[in-house]
Amino acid sequence: MTSNESTGSSTPPTNRGWLVALSGTGINLALGILYAWSLIKGAIEKEFGWQGAQLNDPYALCCLVFAFAMIFAGRCQDKFGPRLTATIGGLLVGAGFVMASMTNSYVVWLVGFGVLTGIGIGFGYSSATPPALKWFPPAKTGLIAGLVVAGFGLAPVYLAPTCQYLLGNFGVQKTMLFLGIAFTVIVCGLAQMLQNPPAGFVAAPLANGTAPAVVPPASTPSEILRTSGFYILWIIYFIGAGAGLMVIGSVSGMAKKSMGNSAFIAVAVMAIGNAAGRVVAGILSDKIGRRWTLMIVLMFQAALMFVAIPVTESKETTPLVLVLVATLIGFNYGANLSLFPSFTKDLWGLKTFGVNYGVLFTAWGVGGLVLPRVQQTLTASSGGSYTSSFITAGVMLIAGGLLTLAIKPSVTAAKP
Repeated sequence: MTSNESTGSSTPPTNRGWLVALSGTGINLALGILYAWSLIKGAIEKEFGWQGAQLNDPYALCCLVFAFAMIFAGRCQDKFGPRLTATIGGLLVGAGFVMASMTNSYVVWLVGFGVLTGIGIGFGYSSATPPALKWFPPAKTGLIAGLVVAGFGLAPVYLAPTCQYLLGNFGVQKTMLFLGIAFTVIVCGLAQMLQNPPAGFVAAPLANGTAPAVVPPASTPSEILRTSGFYILWIIYFIGAGAGLMVIGSVSGMAKKSMGNSAFIAVAVMAIGNAAGRVVAGILSDKIGRRWTLMIVLMFQAALMFVAIPVTESKETTPLVLVLVATLIGFNYGANLSLFPSFTKDLWGLKTFGVNYGVLFTAWGVGGLVLPRVQQTLTASSGGSYTSSFITAGVMLIAGGLLTLAIKPSVTAAKP
């Protein structure tokens, strides 16, 4: 199987493209199982007796492995096609969960959930977006990228009640077994729907007569690493993703102060905002350009960080206000996950999209590892106050917004 395989189907290209895009969304909905950890770790503490860093290490390792596995997974996707790569991802995620379900060993969980599941998510995630983008004209790049990655952000909405039910009735180990089997079947099944267009395929112009833009020649990772533009994008991605994750990881704790046992509502609603941000930012970037959309997102996120200070510090803050602020922060964080793959296609082409985005995606992994740790340190040193964390994130986001001015204008659809 090659990345230029023919579809071998008489299905109209438009319908085939939507089938591929929606299959990618479904795969990401399943791979969002990563977010189940916040629920699983509470049960692990009760059943296994783990303490402190043990409760976070498998998740942190999974995120880091996921980010760096994207490089190798992207190369596999570019060379062998999305179907095989996503299937490998589904099998690895399932294997990781099944391995963890057999024991309460901290080391085995690190290998199972941290390494195998992390690699599997990287292989599945890297395969969902590239084939979908190839079926549509450049004027729809943001929309399609946003729709496909929205699945990952939306996952907590169904995972929260599902995990609560399974954990309450079957315990940690059986829950891991059931989830591992279910998501292996789902991801491997949907992977069979992922297909690249046949060789020579050109996406049809849009109905309004807008012609497809000329996509730049493919750039290799070694070529993009020699450009200043890559490092500018990497730093901005590090800031945008990391600052968002600083808050997202603490929302449950913040919400418990005013919402008690209903704090899960804030997490679920923020997940909806996260998914919506990916779609809305993608559509907006198709209209006004990636660079301006990214600047708006970062500056809006910076403003929200400063707004969040009185919201979280006040004892009189209503749950509605807290949920609204959390949802908007999730919305802007999610926007990054559709804008940066779109930048990757626009600037460096589709042929090597998988590996190029994998290299850029390391910014998400490093940001998600470093900045939440900074938040934990700042919060602990200030007696539990989130003020210093919000100020730090806000200043960094402003700097990131200003850096967008140095980004090379990306390719957009030609004007009619």
